[in-house]
Amino acid sequence: MAKARGLSAVAVTDHDTFAGIPRAVQAGRQNGIRVVPGIEISTRDAKTGRKAHILCYCCPHPERLEPLCRHTVESRQQAALQMVQKVAQMYPISLEMVQRRAQDSQSLFKQHILHALMDAGYAHEIFGELFYKLFDRRKGLAYQPVTYPETREVLRAIRKAGGVAVLAHPGEYDSYALLEELAAAHQIQGVEVSHPRNKPGDEERFRAVAARYGLLTTGGTDFHGAYTKIPHPLGTCTATDEELAALLQAAGD
Repeated sequence: MAKARGLSAVAVTDHDTFAGIPRAVQAGRQNGIRVVPGIEISTRDAKTGRKAHILCYCCPHPERLEPLCRHTVESRQQAALQMVQKVAQMYPISLEMVQRRAQDSQSLFKQHILHALMDAGYAHEIFGELFYKLFDRRKGLAYQPVTYPETREVLRAIRKAGGVAVLAHPGEYDSYALLEELAAAHQIQGVEVSHPRNKPGDEERFRAVAARYGLLTTGGTDFHGAYTKIPHPLGTCTATDEELAALLQAAGD
């Protein structure tokens, strides 16, 4: 898809796992696409209780992040199994049906459960009425929370692992103040300025923060294939060649 879209490079930053990187790098070589290895780590800001996603690029020691990631994957798996049990009491689906949809994933996600419900004919889209009925964080009938590591703990781990830490889509989780704090404290090296779910004025605001603190600027489509709320095909949001070069230079690549 990246080749068909005319992209010269693509970053692979799966949630809380590096597992897809070797295959992606190999596929990139076969198709003449540079693959920038990375990960998107789910975190919780202890000060606000809100989620914050941290992108880590070009990490030379991914094994140093493994304990944090393993904890999240295990917590997510336990929550997903409990959600499957709850959903199965309301609709005739099985764990096997959900696992079939998650066979290429390191974790079971809510989207996989909804996909099984679609297979069973109870929904015609992932992020529709049934998804929110079951999985809304406040009133979902089957919702189970996942435990995430604290944001600053993750940033310390990324520094020890040698990766380039970038705050992802700050507008999505109202992380404007967090961006300022982390930038001022030199705890992040960059900010994702271009993103399909940016609010009006977000990109300009993030670029201003980046200029003030000397941060790298990145862009990304946040491509999830069918598992996305608003369609945005690969390459909807991109980084410039200059931004990519600056990121690779910061990584020593």
